[in-house]
Amino acid sequence: MDILLASLALILGNVNAAHPDANFDQLVQASLQADKATAIVQPATPAPNADPLDPVNKQDPQKDAPIVKGIYATAHSAGGSRLTTLVKLLDDTDLNSMVIDVKDDWGYITWETGNPELDAMGTTQKIIGNMPGLMSTLTEHQIYPIARIVVFKDTVLAKQKPEWSYVNPDGTLWNNGKDSFVNPYNKDVWDYNIAVAKEAVKAGFKEIQFDYVRFPEGFEKRADILQYTKDERTRIQAVAAFVKYAKEQLQPLGVRVSVDIFGYAASVPAAEGIGQDFEKISQNVDVIAPMIYPSHYSTGWFGAKVPDAAPYQTINGASKDIEKKLTTIDAKGWKPVVRPWIQDFTASWVSGYIKYGKHEIEEQVRALKENGINEFLLWNANNNYTPNVNY
Repeated sequence: MDILLASLALILGNVNAAHPDANFDQLVQASLQADKATAIVQPATPAPNADPLDPVNKQDPQKDAPIVKGIYATAHSAGGSRLTTLVKLLDDTDLNSMVIDVKDDWGYITWETGNPELDAMGTTQKIIGNMPGLMSTLTEHQIYPIARIVVFKDTVLAKQKPEWSYVNPDGTLWNNGKDSFVNPYNKDVWDYNIAVAKEAVKAGFKEIQFDYVRFPEGFEKRADILQYTKDERTRIQAVAAFVKYAKEQLQPLGVRVSVDIFGYAASVPAAEGIGQDFEKISQNVDVIAPMIYPSHYSTGWFGAKVPDAAPYQTINGASKDIEKKLTTIDAKGWKPVVRPWIQDFTASWVSGYIKYGKHEIEEQVRALKENGINEFLLWNANNNYTPNVNY
């Protein structure tokens, strides 16, 4: 028996042995019914004195996955008429994958999962009305489906469960002027997001991509003012522990786990304020997706006066920092696939910006390839992608 199926049988109390006709959906459902207080996956005991954040028995469950060149699609695009345009773009180019919001930037679960516990949370908004139909279309066009789950930025859940979030001294729910976040120290938040991920696996997604795996920006300035549950772990340890836990829960289901991370996290020792450590997150995922949009770097990065106006130079510098950052975990056999997010939008808010089109996108792709990075994802918030690009 394949080692992953063997692990799954063990984890689920030998479901296969007891029910030899159990199908994959039933196995996933069994895991969803498990006691939330007990980790579904019981990894091998780590070596004495090992870092508790080190992976144990980490494996890529999809070693035959395609070389992903993908685009981002909102739930509205994936569930509406825009899908036809996006599918044609992929049919007509070397693009082959689509990252789709299954839990969006507000925190809404974007399709009816049929999971009564998730339904009871009141956080579902049925934006994708026909998930089986969507998955059939993607399969028909040989499009690799990736489920995007926005984790700790979650205004909807924070309003439903303020005790899972951050509260101001006056007892009101904290927000940053626009969004509320939920607390990475809270394991209920972990299990809620992993339950969504498992439903996405049941729906047919091949990869779970977690975004906003961090504390709010500038959190270190308010960490001692806000009221929230925490323990002795640092913010970096809390965030990395979630990633490790998610990987352990999802690996037996045959789904890949990826995490979006700030691009600059590869260029600094650690982003302690928001709890992102590039190495500690990367070692526990199958794919790391640094957001290295040229527009997101300020004056002087990688020697560019205006990084946004120097797409090749910026991506080249960022790629080198990524590879350097992953050297240590590569030596341990823990290096994930590197699949950066790159820019297919014009950042008109940046002083000295340039208009992005075919040439600018191709320059970013060229810089990646010259650094041995063959996978990438294109970001355009409105899902309006540049035509006729040579990828």
